[in-house]
Amino acid sequence: MTTKIVIIDDHQLFREGVKRILEFEPTFEVVAEGEDGSEAITLVEQHEPDVIIMDINMPHMNGVEATAELIQKFPESKVIILSIHDDENYVTHALKTGATGYLLKEMDADALVEAVKVVADGGSYLHPRVTHNLVKEYRRLSADEDNPDKYIPQVEIRRPYHLLTRRECEVLQLLADGKSNRGIGEALFISEKTVKNHVSNILQKMNVNDRTQAVIVAIKNGWVDVR
Repeated sequence: MTTKIVIIDDHQLFREGVKRILEFEPTFEVVAEGEDGSEAITLVEQHEPDVIIMDINMPHMNGVEATAELIQKFPESKVIILSIHDDENYVTHALKTGATGYLLKEMDADALVEAVKVVADGGSYLHPRVTHNLVKEYRRLSADEDNPDKYIPQVEIRRPYHLLTRRECEVLQLLADGKSNRGIGEALFISEKTVKNHVSNILQKMNVNDRTQAVIVAIKNGWVDVR
């Protein structure tokens, strides 16, 4: 089954690079491109894509504004925001507007492909470093009200060996640390393909749709150390 994609980015060279990566996937089809948020509305109406990849910073109408209008007109739209900003304020604003993915422009090809697949299947996808920053913000918001700069002491870490293998627990911890698949592979001296298999097993065993949900569940259950 083909996944139809629209790319919206005002930098033509970057847009062409993204398109080239996506078209290596036999099930992906880039059906339209645009360079401004206002174009996104028209292109989505014309082509009914499965996924819209949207730059956050564009003239006339930025990616967040365009996403808000898209969701209002086409509630089933699945938008992945592209950004150079990893600040949690940018991320949370984009997600509250209706985006289901957030990628940093420094992403590698594998992350882009994985993000499109996850979002097209109904999940959400955040760049690993963005996930780590949100984890830190989660801890900040959980701080003692009388001392907002103080974190709640970390509870005793209880690895979920009843659910995951020892290696999968190591991978889960590295996901919480904000590591990409490549970074996890380098840390554990295993291939990226093996990492992908571990992540897939973790998601299945934890009954979650994506790595972000896995990290959130792990934090709530005290399965990972939030540094």
